[in-house]
Amino acid sequence: MAYFDLRLPLGWLFLIVGCLLIIAGFVVPPVASDGHPINMNINIGWGVVLLFFGAICLMAAWNHARQRALGRRSGD
Repeated sequence: MAYFDLRLPLGWLFLIVGCLLIIAGFVVPPVASDGHPINMNINIGWGVVLLFFGAICLMAAWNHARQRALGRRSGD
């Protein structure tokens, strides 16, 4: 039976979106909804959060695949 781990594509998705948000945060100046400039950039903050979550998903998928491969080799 084939095994599909959803953490792998979701990890890549969040990692790519996080990178795009970080790049957008550095390229586009932060502006509030009323048009006034603000001091904090939400895109950079959420980009880091998504990047971190994507990395956790990818590490968990890699670790699970490694554990499955080790379990099959040892006869478990």
